[in-house]
Amino acid sequence: MADLTLGDEAKRLSTPPLQGRGKGWGIRAEQLHQLHGFAREMRREPTEPEKRLWRRLSRSQLDGFKFRRQAVVGPFIVDFLCPQKALVVELDGWTHEDVRKDTRRDAALGVLGFTVLRLTNSEVMENVDGVLIRILEVLQQTPERWPTPHPNPSPEGEGLRTVEAQKLLGISLEGSVG
Repeated sequence: MADLTLGDEAKRLSTPPLQGRGKGWGIRAEQLHQLHGFAREMRREPTEPEKRLWRRLSRSQLDGFKFRRQAVVGPFIVDFLCPQKALVVELDGWTHEDVRKDTRRDAALGVLGFTVLRLTNSEVMENVDGVLIRILEVLQQTPERWPTPHPNPSPEGEGLRTVEAQKLLGISLEGSVG
């Protein structure tokens, strides 16, 4: 059993994996694994409005805010997520009708500390610039989720200068080879 990854071991034990990088959420590891699989499929086959909005949100184009698409948040897959601000942007489809379900889902995301902004596919297709202005207004009004830099930077120090990353991680690379 020593050669199992933490995620595989968690699935075997049916317990949540460690909560790192937004994972865990207190749900069964098998369910979490399924959610990530569904999210991956959804990223491969986006709707036209999702493609159009992603082209404008990706690569931190909206005032430097980083977004993820089809991200797992708790037991949900959200269309777009700005982790820095805990903002979820949801696009509602052409025939979207289940307002009660959305209200319950938005409330559950709120309990987890997320703000939800709902937009329609029509808004994105007909006025993407107006949609971006609206998203930016909400981002500017929403408090930071954590101080900058992120308290749990990636081990590689992604987004940080090497010296800052070393300080945060309490390591020194002086005298190392490579």
